[in-house]
Amino acid sequence: MTRSSCNRLTRRAAAILLGAVLLIATAAGDRAQAQSATVRLVIDYGDGASKTITGLLWAKGSTVLDVMNAAKSRPHGITFSYTGSGVSAFLTRIDGVANEGGSKKNWQLWVNTSYADKSFAVYEVQPSDVVFWRFAMQEGK
Repeated sequence: MTRSSCNRLTRRAAAILLGAVLLIATAAGDRAQAQSATVRLVIDYGDGASKTITGLLWAKGSTVLDVMNAAKSRPHGITFSYTGSGVSAFLTRIDGVANEGGSKKNWQLWVNTSYADKSFAVYEVQPSDVVFWRFAMQEGK
């Protein structure tokens, strides 16, 4: 084997090794990010009081319902009630504040700045999302 071909082989081996190290480091970083990804829950009771619960762990496929269940176990967490399941689940109460029905105050959901267009039991959240429940008359009021 000539010295030139030996250098090429060494460079090729070094490049392959570097690529493998970078691939492993990237995969480990992705796992760490998924493990540390969180969601924040904000409850606006519509009377000037609010509650924020941070650091709720996110996992792929997490829904708003999953986030709320996680918040129940936190110190000073929340309690809530709902009827139905899946796409027909409907929130009825948070921390003793119940929907009033009709054109009165009811719980409304936003994720980040988007008004929810589906049930909270199937609405999937993403890392760093803010789940925002507001007790109000109508959307945005």
